[in-house]
Amino acid sequence: MTADIAQISAEPLLRLRGACRTFGTGPAAVHAMNGIDLSVHRGASLAITGRSGSGKSTLLNVLGLLDTVSAGQYLIDGTDTTGMPARDLDALRAATFGFVFQAFHLVPYLTVQESVEMGATYRHVRRSALRTRAADLLDAVGLAHRRDARVATLSGGEKQRVAVARALVRNPAVLLADEPTGNLDEATAAQVLDIFDRVVTHGVALVMVTHDPQTAERADHHITIRDGRIAA
Repeated sequence: MTADIAQISAEPLLRLRGACRTFGTGPAAVHAMNGIDLSVHRGASLAITGRSGSGKSTLLNVLGLLDTVSAGQYLIDGTDTTGMPARDLDALRAATFGFVFQAFHLVPYLTVQESVEMGATYRHVRRSALRTRAADLLDAVGLAHRRDARVATLSGGEKQRVAVARALVRNPAVLLADEPTGNLDEATAAQVLDIFDRVVTHGVALVMVTHDPQTAERADHHITIRDGRIAA
């Protein structure tokens, strides 16, 4: 993936400084993140790889404010989130991030259009504007013809594209993706990564956790996590 240099800001949008995340105490403590320094910029993509249990999913959760650091700092657009009240963290998460998960997390009985619109929950978007944006995104991911179909009738690749549209409907500054191509065949995976490419060229920051070397190669930057540290 090649980012438009003009879209990459000099200051990082996300920055971890000496970030640690420890589960448990004493000899049984697990150091899932152990002193990580990391910057993520607008208009650029980052792939995170590593073995199962290396800490990469914990890192993604911390970046998305689904978890908090045990030590160190995490700044979003210059704002230190350390010690921030839960209500403020929730608001910042909703305003900043879109999430794409391997398991899709779609409601089977909803239509495709309804599923995408759900991504704007808590954003107080006017109904008419939301319907228009959702329709535009479904067109962008190649699913305009399926907008009235129930999620239960979709293929795995179609569900993932709906999940991407749902993540983007809120106009996030950062798109976080956990194994976004893990359940997809090669051709469908390429379609999803093409969508990510277009998103990044419009100034969105993309962070992906992946086991797939080819997916990682599509990113502008690539780090490997080993034992809670950046190894490469």
